[in-house]
Amino acid sequence: MTPIHTIAAILVLSVAGLATAGPVTPPTSPVTPVKDALHVLVIGDWGRHGQEGQSETAGRLAAAARKLEPEFIVSTGDNFYPSGVASVSDPHWHASFEDVYSDHALHVDWNVVLGNHDYRGNPQAEVDYTKVSRRWQLPARYYSKRWKVGDDGSVQAQFFFIDTSPMIDDYRQQPDKYAVADQDPAAQLRWLETELAQSPARWKIVVGHHPIYTVGKRKKAAGGGIQKELETALVPLFEKYKVQAYVAGHEHDLQVIRRPGGTVTYLVSGAGSETRALGVPDPKDGRLFAVASAGFMALALTPNALTVELVDAENRVPFATTLKP
Repeated sequence: MTPIHTIAAILVLSVAGLATAGPVTPPTSPVTPVKDALHVLVIGDWGRHGQEGQSETAGRLAAAARKLEPEFIVSTGDNFYPSGVASVSDPHWHASFEDVYSDHALHVDWNVVLGNHDYRGNPQAEVDYTKVSRRWQLPARYYSKRWKVGDDGSVQAQFFFIDTSPMIDDYRQQPDKYAVADQDPAAQLRWLETELAQSPARWKIVVGHHPIYTVGKRKKAAGGGIQKELETALVPLFEKYKVQAYVAGHEHDLQVIRRPGGTVTYLVSGAGSETRALGVPDPKDGRLFAVASAGFMALALTPNALTVELVDAENRVPFATTLKP
């Protein structure tokens, strides 16, 4: 082999190595660390074997994690496309999770909820993977966890992770497509109200897959941007027990909504891979900001403020807002 051929072969091998090296992490992230804050990253609708922008978004997520050192990451569901996983040994686990979110900074707890695409496979396998993985946290279809906030830990934040697919009539009417028939939404709602009523936390944040309010593509299908079953079941509880934020995915975009007259901020972070166009703007839809861009959200909780930053496909923060308890 001539020297020129040798150099060419080395270049080919180098390029091949780069192609299989996993997501490229930007050298920095635009997110802002907050002193003594509980930092949390939120991403949803991601599991596509690294394709459709998943790997690129994972790189930006890793850059944010390196800068913020989050306590945990929230996944808002639709973890594996198109039909969930078949078992705890399904190759999808490595192709879409372990090998994509491989950066050391992302090896923290991932607190997960199930989405409708997860219910097209074996949702119990995603629960059972909690016993296999050190970072995958889905101990039950719905659950809650508390964390200390602030330098002295005297303030608590409680996250309530719920399972919204069984609450939606459309899925229950398609038992051959969505495995929700054996779930009891009424029992889940009783559990949620009990948990909210007994919570001593200053910050109460509920996480589910489906938005209650949306300005995304599904706005028309969701009855003018409202998922009626969820609005009826959940919003009165949120208002009664002073929930500050409801975090969801499902829509493949980033949204911040505050409905007129309401006290809850509705966050949609479902842009972990493929994105979709937004719905037509309406001055009554309550949107503070919405963008059809791949990305995620960064939350910073202190005793007296919750800062929300959106990170888009350009590795920028196009919008941020601060909530008070």
